[in-house]
Amino acid sequence: MKKLFLLISHKLNSSQKESARKLYKVDEFVYLPLDLQSLWSKVPPNIEKIREYLAPLKSYLKSNANNEDIVLIQGDFGTTYHMVDFAKKRGLIPIYATTKREVKEYMKDEKLIKETIFEFERFREYE
Repeated sequence: MKKLFLLISHKLNSSQKESARKLYKVDEFVYLPLDLQSLWSKVPPNIEKIREYLAPLKSYLKSNANNEDIVLIQGDFGTTYHMVDFAKKRGLIPIYATTKREVKEYMKDEKLIKETIFEFERFREYE
């Protein structure tokens, strides 16, 4: 049974789940417990070094992830880099989602409105 651990700040949509099932043979999607989700989603900008800050996340993955499980990692640049490195060293497969971006601009009440729509395209492994 292959798991996909989610180090992201949102829920997966149905096309993302289907893609993970098809591409990586994922059986289970594992969202972080609320305390760890908050830790991941709200990284304080005033922390100089993040190694200690991320220790609870690493401990969680060590206890719950098996070799070659998948970890979807997207967020703060520094924490993402750190967790991708950690995942690779632990024999996990770190991935990220790619998207197509469509920008629409239109006028409404003499104001220019700009709308950006992101559409999931595929998952890609960090190399």
